[in-house]
Amino acid sequence: MDREERYANGLKVLNAVDGEAGQRVVESLAGVSPELGHQVVAWAFGDMYARPELPPRDRQLVTLGVLTALGGCEIELDVHINAALNVGLSATEIAEALLHSAVYAGMPRAINATVVAKKVFAERGLPPVSNLS
Repeated sequence: MDREERYANGLKVLNAVDGEAGQRVVESLAGVSPELGHQVVAWAFGDMYARPELPPRDRQLVTLGVLTALGGCEIELDVHINAALNVGLSATEIAEALLHSAVYAGMPRAINATVVAKKVFAERGLPPVSNLS
């Protein structure tokens, strides 16, 4: 595929996974680094997210774990928690993934990610998660 075909393929995947939130991220880069926006679409979504070896819901679980572990990724977590809901993960599954990340990434990072999830769930009108065991 050439550069424009990769971008077109990536845009289809981006829209299916992230919807408007992903498009806003790309647009926010236009005035500063349009090439970074192009790479997000063409490489991250056109090449990586489009790979058939993992279904979109599993890719989102990996993404949530990595962003939580990195810390300082609240903007990206907002986008990808929405994406996780878009590809079929439930609020309970997302909350559980963020809880599990505390074991490997630490409590502060898991708490920060969970606060973002709480905001996204509220914005989407989802009921509170009840996963006490």
